[in-house]
Amino acid sequence: MEKIKEVNYMNEVKSFAKKNTMFIALVVVALFFQIKTGGTLLAPRNMTNLISQNGYVVILAVGMLMCILTGGNIDLSVGSIVALVGALAGTLIVNQNMNIYLAIAICLAVGILIGIWQGFWIAYIRIPAFIVTLAGMLLWRGIALIILGGLTISPFPENYLNLFNSYIPDPFGGEINMMCMLLAVAACAIIVATQLIGRGNKIKKGYNAGSIGILLAKLAAICAVILFAAYKLANHKGIPSILILLAIVVIIYAYYTSRTVNGRYLYAVGGNEKAAKLSGIDTNKVLFKAYVNMAFLSAVAALVCVARFNSAAPTAGTNYEMDAIAACFIGGASAYGGTGTVGGAVIGAIFMGVLNNGMSIMGIDANMQKAVKGLVLLAAVAFDVISKKRNQSK
Repeated sequence: MEKIKEVNYMNEVKSFAKKNTMFIALVVVALFFQIKTGGTLLAPRNMTNLISQNGYVVILAVGMLMCILTGGNIDLSVGSIVALVGALAGTLIVNQNMNIYLAIAICLAVGILIGIWQGFWIAYIRIPAFIVTLAGMLLWRGIALIILGGLTISPFPENYLNLFNSYIPDPFGGEINMMCMLLAVAACAIIVATQLIGRGNKIKKGYNAGSIGILLAKLAAICAVILFAAYKLANHKGIPSILILLAIVVIIYAYYTSRTVNGRYLYAVGGNEKAAKLSGIDTNKVLFKAYVNMAFLSAVAALVCVARFNSAAPTAGTNYEMDAIAACFIGGASAYGGTGTVGGAVIGAIFMGVLNNGMSIMGIDANMQKAVKGLVLLAAVAFDVISKKRNQSK
């Protein structure tokens, strides 16, 4: 009996390690660069830079995941949408002195209209997503260049920049930002409570809840990472406002994909579209929504980017689609669709950010950095394909 328990425990450990491969890899890579950079990578100021530099990748990766889940589809136009919406924001806010909240609303509405345009051709006319978004990549970039006239618009007003580049105020004062630490402790408490309640509900319904020891080890690791990051941020200026925006986006979409019927439809369509259609799911609508949402999040990313750079430039958004796609696949999304999580996409985005930042601090050539990122992406997709073949052969 004890041997059976030991075998089951080992199987759970292996399953846990397999499901959290990229999280473990992220920790290892972060520690490697922390040592190689003499502690610079995880220094308080650099932690803040990592968040601001990769905020747009997280936002775009979450949207790209929705597209990939529908059957391995991607959106090549997101970088151009970022450029177009950024150009529009610069024109309205800087050139025309429009109220920033009205300008933001118009920019988000334009993003949604772009999504409706592309989603219609993809979902209802059934032109391959690759072709439609490739056309969009050229079209939206061209319109952005027309709006800007080949020039850069800057600077943006302070009240707009503060929406994305400020920090959460600390009412306690002191050398360490206590508000940052309190929010981190609260986040850990919510995560632990949610996981334990979820496990309790599984047991009540007769499902296999897994080992409590492995769950506690997982929660301890997550809380340790959160508290460590919070401590580093607390020693600089506290929590950046962009981090709050990212948390809101991640929480909403994580809940949507895992806890709602419409969110589960994405997985059903990606797993087998014909079977999903026969079961009564409007697959066209699911696909349409995924691309409208992608364009909307691209508009959000555009507003973040122009605030970070304090300018709207013709070259904005270049290769952003590649960063988002890479983040999703590195985070465990399947190239065939139907598999992937928001948490995985976020880990993939952070992994890419740590890789970029660590190599830059070490002074590694930019061309070599691209080669390394290409190999990492290929390895992630190869791992997914090989794992699927092994599972099918069993």
